[in-house]
Order: sequence, then structure tokens, then C-alpha cells
Amino acid sequence: MPRIKVFDTTLRDGEQSPGVNLNKMEKLEIAKQLERLGVDVMEAGFPAASEGDFQAVKLIADTIKDVSVTALARTRKADIDRAYEALKNTAHPRIHVFLATSPIHMQYKLKMTPEQVASQSVDMVTYAKERFEEVEWSAEDATRSDWAFLAEVIEQVIDAGATVINLPDTVGFTMPDEYGRMFKYMKENVPNIDRADLSCHCHNDLGMAAANTMAAIENGATQIEGTINGIGERAGNVALEEVAVALKIRSDHYGYDTGLKLDEIKRSSDLVAKLTGMYVQANKAIIGRNAYAHESGIHQDGVLKNSETYEIITPELVGVSSNTLFMGKHSGRHAFKDKVGEFGIEMSEEALTAAFKSFKALTDHKKEVTDDDIYTLIMEVKTDQSEMSRYTLETFQVNYGTRNITTATVSLRTPDGESVQTAATGNGSIEALYSTISELIDHDMKLLDYQINSVGGGKDALAESHVQLMVEGQTVNGRGTAQDVIEASANAYINAVNRYILNVQANKAQVMNI
Repeated sequence: MPRIKVFDTTLRDGEQSPGVNLNKMEKLEIAKQLERLGVDVMEAGFPAASEGDFQAVKLIADTIKDVSVTALARTRKADIDRAYEALKNTAHPRIHVFLATSPIHMQYKLKMTPEQVASQSVDMVTYAKERFEEVEWSAEDATRSDWAFLAEVIEQVIDAGATVINLPDTVGFTMPDEYGRMFKYMKENVPNIDRADLSCHCHNDLGMAAANTMAAIENGATQIEGTINGIGERAGNVALEEVAVALKIRSDHYGYDTGLKLDEIKRSSDLVAKLTGMYVQANKAIIGRNAYAHESGIHQDGVLKNSETYEIITPELVGVSSNTLFMGKHSGRHAFKDKVGEFGIEMSEEALTAAFKSFKALTDHKKEVTDDDIYTLIMEVKTDQSEMSRYTLETFQVNYGTRNITTATVSLRTPDGESVQTAATGNGSIEALYSTISELIDHDMKLLDYQINSVGGGKDALAESHVQLMVEGQTVNGRGTAQDVIEASANAYINAVNRYILNVQANKAQVMNI
């Protein structure tokens, strides 16, 4: 069956989602999972955007071996050089350059004529080709561009060395029939189009990303671009898991395959949700909590008699399984290490010891521990920047009652090693807790967003909290896990502050290096 290549941009376009900021260790963990998922290309970031992005792309490029790693660059020599520095140690260096081609972008954003856009595209593709085996050129806002002009530029950049041509629906404007016809037009009107892969990149502003992607495949696209869970700027990108499973289930209609390991979809989705704080809606196609639940009595009756009556996708296909209880307080380190191995996760002995310690602490309060619990604990340790100077929670107590003023007492250890303690009040447990922590930390802070979720189900489920803070004018995210929802909330708040400190330390180090 013919293959459709999968270009994953979770780490670049996905991270541009409002409120998402991943550190390099979190990006690396997602990159490793994308490698297990079997994507063909992963876009690791935009190296010219910041020193942090450069370092993250370089770390991923130096680590990932079985997937082609690429990076985004504007059609500027400095951007291309920066991308090459980050990617040069990969087996097959690859770059993704872009320039807008629509009249509105050329006139108002670029202030360039069509001739200048064509010339700059050719010059920079030629420059990039001297450094990279694979060069992808994207026509930003392709769906609002003049097709004849676009075809001329595509022919020229292919002659200059472009091996992939991407026609993105940058603002989610187009409809499936229009998008399909654009791809068909390029196939018929670009003489050298057979020398390059034709790629689609769809945004979901009008809810058409998946439909547009399928239309592009029907009309000649050989590569699809998207993200896990459909995250991304504004309404997000096409969700890769939706397209991959659609091609699998409707292979009779499309006749294409992606080569993804579909049973890694759920794990990939869970990891991206945990690390970004962007949880999947319950009715999300393929991986939502309700995707395989049946409320209607008629549906339940049909599924019990034959699952195919109402289920076109088996949960096992995408890696969804019942949380089989398998470990408890009597499970030893060896069994725990074997479970980590089952997840395909590599851990140092030090990290394994820390994760096992957290597991044993959990079994003191939770009799039956699930795969999801273990995976959450592992990711907490794997993505923790333990070498940084940071605040740590020593003790806390919250006194709450319907007729009493809620009071929180908190003891923290500062980055200098000092133990500090105070108490404060608030309208509720979390407000009191966060007010108290804020008094102990010498930074200007404002809470922008707060979320609490459970890992799995049951009254003894792990609590997972995400917060977004404004610290000294900088937006940072924090994540915390604990058996108790208030402790998880405290951990998330402190984690956000620590991430701010880490960013400050990294910026100071960059200045010193310069």
C-alpha cells in the first residue's frame, strides 16, 4: 500500500499554542515518543527564535536517530545558518524554509512584490541546499495565493533544490473542495512537480483541518503535516491521529497507509497533554475519554452483541486499554524497572530510584496502582530539572470550613537553602494556599490559569494540576502531581516559579557566553 509521509510539528507549531512553553527536557521526551510512534519527520523548533529553542533543537537532533529531524527558518541566511548549527550532527540534515505568497501578506506584511518573493525564495533555497540534503519550502498562506503565481514559484524553487513543497492553509480559511483542487492544479501545472513531495499543512480555524487534509491526499499530497491532539496556534493544526486512523479504517476508499504505530497514539496523546497542560476534550475523535464509551441503551445492547454495530475503531488499535491493576505496595524495584522498560522509557539509575521512591509513597495511600499512575510519576521525574536552584515545599496546612476564614500555613525551602514559613487567608483553600506561597517568594506574581484533573478514576486517583503564572512579566507554566489535590496545586505553583528561575539562569548564562 502506498505510503503517506507524516511530518509532525508538535514541538514547533504545537508549542506555539497560547500558554504552552516546554523546557528542553520536556521537548526531548515528546521527541522520543514521536520516534516510538513512527513519524517520518519531526520539526523540533525554530532555532533562530531564541537560545532556548536553539538548544532544544540541537539536543533533539543529537539524540533522535530513527526519525528525520528538521527545523523552521525564514528565508534569511542567518536563520538558515542557525538551523544548520543546531542540526548538523543529524544523519540527514533537513530544513524547512517559508515565505508568504498571498497578496495580503506580500503587500502588508512583507512589503515585497511577487517578483521579489520569487527571487528571495529561489536564492534562499539555493543557499539552504548547500547545507542540507532535504529542503522543504513552504508558501505561507498558500490557500489565499494566486495559483498561477504559486505554480511559477514552485517550479523555480524545485529547480533550485527544494525536495518538498508545502502548501499550508495557514489561517484555516479554505474548504475541502478548494484545497483539493489547488493540489490537483499544482500537479497538472508545475512541470517538475514529480521531483518533490507535495505536502499539506492545515489549520483548524473553521473546523476543516482533517477534511482538508484528506482532500489534499485525494489530490496528490504525499506528505501530511500536523500535531498530536491537534494543538497549535489559534484553533490548532490537524490532529495527526485523526488522519492516520481515518486512512487505516477507510483504506478501502483511500488506499494509503502512514506507517505510524497506531497503538502508540494514546501514549503520545497522554504525554503531550500532560506536558503542555492542554487536556483532550472528552468527545475528541480517536482519543477522547468518550470515544469508546456507550451511554445509550440501544448502543450498549448492540456493542454487547457485536462491537462492530457501534464501534468502527477498536480501543486496542490506538493503545487504549483498561487500567489493569498490576502493582502495589509489595511490588519491588525489579518489577518497577521492568514496567519502565515496557513503556520504552530510558532512565538513569538515579532517576529510576527517584521514581521508585515516588511509587512507594503512592502505594502508602493508593492500594491499586495503574499504568497511568506509573507513567505520570515517571514523567514527573524525567522532565524535572533537578540540578537547578529552586524552591521546594516542606510542609503545608490548610484550615477550611464553611463558617470559618480559610487559612493556609506553608513552609518552603528557598534556593539559598533557607527555610521560611508564613500564613495567609483567602476565599477558599487554593486562594489561601497561593496567597501564602506568594508571600514567601520574592517575585511579582499573578495567577493566569488554574486546572485540576485526575489521573484515571476512583476516589484515590492521583491529582494533576496545571497553572499558568505571570512572574515578573514573564508567562510560565507549572505542573504538579500528588495524591491530594491541594498538594498537587501547591506543587504546580512552585514548579511554575522554579521554571521562571531556570529561564533567568539560562538567560544569564547566555549573556556570559556572548
